[in-house]
Amino acid sequence: MSTYTYPNPQAIFYQQFQSVRRDEVVGILLALFLGTFGVHHFYLRRTGLGILYCCFFWSGIPSLLGFIECFFMPGRVREFNAIQAAGIAATLGIAVPAWGSPVNVTVNMPAAGPVPPAGNVSAAGFVPVQPMVAVAPSIAPGFVAPAPVVCPNCQKTNAAGARFCAGCGTAL
Repeated sequence: MSTYTYPNPQAIFYQQFQSVRRDEVVGILLALFLGTFGVHHFYLRRTGLGILYCCFFWSGIPSLLGFIECFFMPGRVREFNAIQAAGIAATLGIAVPAWGSPVNVTVNMPAAGPVPPAGNVSAAGFVPVQPMVAVAPSIAPGFVAPAPVVCPNCQKTNAAGARFCAGCGTAL
């Protein structure tokens, strides 16, 4: 049983993100060659700065700024892409899918709390990290979880509170 109202939200996320993402190399080239006219700002949907550059292109100042900004474009493009990814994920109601391999943050970290006796310390001087155990949250007495909804059209069980069927798409 899925808690999502559509079959694969990650696939939808990647499809939508591919259509709005910007390329760092294109941003650098636009800033370098067309920075005089502010095209690199239009590329990142910063139309106010783009119009400002267009108004003063004759002075030569935007040319100098465009050359300098080509060095900052990779970071600006990454920031733009991160904002777009967060917006798409929020619209879909999912967390932003992680890129790359997961990072283990518990390596060589001392355990929180009191220091154990000297026998429990490793050769490197760190306390061995104990695996975390998932604990079920306490539920208030008398709390009744909402029941899943069954679609009258295709008989598929949907998450509680779903407005549309994940199987056939009809309104519930």
